[in-house]
Amino acid sequence: MKRALITGITGQDGSYLAEFLLDRPDYEVHGLVRRSSTLNRQRIDHLSLENPVAAKRLFLHYADLADASCLSSLVERIEPDEVYNLGAQSHVRVSFDQPLYTADVVGLGTLRLLEAVRVLNRRRPVKFYQASSSEMFGSAPAPQGPETPFHPRSPYACAKVYGHWQTINYREAYGLFACSGILFNHESPRRGESFVTRKVTLGAARIKEGLQKRLAMGNLESKRDWGFAGDYVRAMWMMLQQPQPDDYIVATGETHSIHELLEKAFSLVDLDYRDFVDFDKRYVRPSEVDVLQGDATKAREVLGWRPEVDFDGLVKMMVEHDLELARREKHAHAFPGA
Repeated sequence: MKRALITGITGQDGSYLAEFLLDRPDYEVHGLVRRSSTLNRQRIDHLSLENPVAAKRLFLHYADLADASCLSSLVERIEPDEVYNLGAQSHVRVSFDQPLYTADVVGLGTLRLLEAVRVLNRRRPVKFYQASSSEMFGSAPAPQGPETPFHPRSPYACAKVYGHWQTINYREAYGLFACSGILFNHESPRRGESFVTRKVTLGAARIKEGLQKRLAMGNLESKRDWGFAGDYVRAMWMMLQQPQPDDYIVATGETHSIHELLEKAFSLVDLDYRDFVDFDKRYVRPSEVDVLQGDATKAREVLGWRPEVDFDGLVKMMVEHDLELARREKHAHAFPGA
């Protein structure tokens, strides 16, 4: 039985990865969760309902990427075979408002975890996955590939560059089996509601159901390489199954603008987005990233990885999910207490 430790298990990627690993009978999954006054486990609650036998192999632990001592003791106690570092303050716009916190958790948090893994690795092998980000490329010209230099354009992206290079350093300095996956934008119905894709699909659904009238947006010209998070966590696992550690770009290779996202989402509910969308400068970043488009040739050739869900399928999946949410919300308003 392999033991996997996932930081950020209650997030979008962490929940899909936990689901993927628990579907394999040879994995025991341990997840790091931050202590808070309210539980935030809705993304993993379904695991115990849909697969109660597999859920017995899921264990949650209170810890924080800002606490080196706690991380060290947790890694020492669990003795994982694989560590997936997915925990982060991952909202790019928020990182401009909370740069120090973002740098501490995203950048130094990675270093704290790497150090805990290095100590364990001295007595037993352990593999490490670092969730790097396409935001590290920033304003570098598209398409962005393995040889493209980084040009981060946000505190979040700068912190991710730090964590990425520390992962490479630990691999080269200590022989640690450490991989970085440079993942381009990946979305799902489990995406947080403040992220642009979910904001659009939920907004379209709520407007269709009469629960809101307008949708405030920022820059509509940005282009992104959007894929499905469920496909991308499979690539994470594949990296740690290779004979040698390496870094990979995970992307679809296609770009779509925010305009296209809006048009597709609203058309699925028979609406024209231009009738409902307003520009709001509050949602514009101090420094913008215009185009992100990944070259995932290496992941295809070495890992044998390919995305299974395309852009149209992704938007449809998210809109259908959010329509169901909006209808339940509408019903709750109409029949309170029902």
